[in-house]
Amino acid sequence: MERSAREPLLRKTSSSYQTFPESTVRRLDEEYLRSLHNKRLYLAVFAAVLGNFSFGFALVYPSPVIPALEAHPSAALRLDQRTAPWFGSVFTLGAAAGGLSTMLLNDCLGRKLSIMFSALPSALGYALMAGAQRVWMLLLGRVLTGYAGGVTSASIPVYISEISHPGVRGMLGACPQIMAVLGSLGLYALGKYLRLVLDWRWLAVAGEVPVLAMIVLLCFMPNSPRFLLSQGKEEEALRSLCWLRGTDTDYAQEYEQIKDSVRKQSRRISCAEIKDPFIYKPILIAGAMRFLQQLSGVTCILVYLQPIFNKTSVILKPEYDAALVGLVRLVSVAIAAVSMDKAGRKILLFVSAGVMLVSNLTIGIYIHFMPASHNSTIANQTLVSSANLPAEPTNYITLIPLLATMFFIMGYALGWGPITWLLMSEILPLKARGVASGLCVIVSWLTAFTLTQFFLPVVNAFGLEVPFLFFAVISAGNILFTGCCVPETKGRSLEQIEAFFRTGRRSFMR
Repeated sequence: MERSAREPLLRKTSSSYQTFPESTVRRLDEEYLRSLHNKRLYLAVFAAVLGNFSFGFALVYPSPVIPALEAHPSAALRLDQRTAPWFGSVFTLGAAAGGLSTMLLNDCLGRKLSIMFSALPSALGYALMAGAQRVWMLLLGRVLTGYAGGVTSASIPVYISEISHPGVRGMLGACPQIMAVLGSLGLYALGKYLRLVLDWRWLAVAGEVPVLAMIVLLCFMPNSPRFLLSQGKEEEALRSLCWLRGTDTDYAQEYEQIKDSVRKQSRRISCAEIKDPFIYKPILIAGAMRFLQQLSGVTCILVYLQPIFNKTSVILKPEYDAALVGLVRLVSVAIAAVSMDKAGRKILLFVSAGVMLVSNLTIGIYIHFMPASHNSTIANQTLVSSANLPAEPTNYITLIPLLATMFFIMGYALGWGPITWLLMSEILPLKARGVASGLCVIVSWLTAFTLTQFFLPVVNAFGLEVPFLFFAVISAGNILFTGCCVPETKGRSLEQIEAFFRTGRRSFMR
């Protein structure tokens, strides 16, 4: 956009900085939000969250593949009790490395280019798994796809929050989780079909499709206006915001507000500034939420879902149970998406943690009080070898672990799944957003690695009920943490949230 075209809009904007009564300001903001055209914004979000589809696909890749690799005729590719846990957990190590590198990528390349960069290790990882001739090729493929997932985990929520406006930011902030669930469902569905018709390698080939689609679509999407302004690219930032909001809207007012916020945080964060509550409080809250989210056990349950159902002798086939749980997760995230901007973040977090608490307790108590024949199987055999166990008679009481798992996933998807990512991108200060989001992802995936690596040994040593009872205790802690530490950000702009942490005045959050 030429400077001559900008000047009338900017003159119009400068007048909006007059002192108005609060009710008038709120009315003007609401009128502006109603005037916006969101079609292009939705397109940009869709292009970005294809990376989450690939992430969800890669995360649960071991669920249908581990049984096939355990029975593989070639000893070079066959998984055993030592290599199977690594195949399930090494993905999270790659994701932690991806989060670490994103601390630099987000601020150097920008949010959009960081997401596009993730396509390279992702495509290479899937290619390695598709053509694997040795177990180390499978593990390296898992590491690379995990690395790509770590990059997208740190970049996509920040990108979405920075291009969205308060009217739809909650809904769009849930889209990464929705696409991750769709990716998992796609994996379960393809796993069932390909096992009957084609070789398991084709699952890895299918994983290349969303990666390629993402990189093609993102070539036509704008970068974040906030990132462009932080790089001194004012003309490009204005064009980006114009594209996202529509040319016939008063986007220049929002542009000036963003520009003012970026100007105040133009310098890079220093070591001395970390002591400022404006910096460390939101980082601690975001990091603690990522830590508690993983400690609730969701990654362990998703990665080992089919083997867990094998062990609890549910009444349906494990692959059907896994797909059913994935479908419940999808519906729940969709409900969260439409509720976040109406009910608010905190109430959904409370409901989410409460449902997870009850579900984990139910599974733990059920397993503990199962008949002795079932209990001895669970305590003394490994999960990954469960496919070779003789079938035992089932009855309708075996629906309990299936229903409890469905409610756990439902609870997780209602709050502690999507909202932790959304709040991370909302509350982190702009000058630390790139580094801090990467740090949060590192915390998240190192925690997930530790849990997935030790899950099977703990089950073998103490029984399947022990981890679920531990997850229940963590869910109770999530309720306390939400009440004491998490701010309500519903309907607040990123600038208002920053002002709250800078001043401590709750009036900015009302």
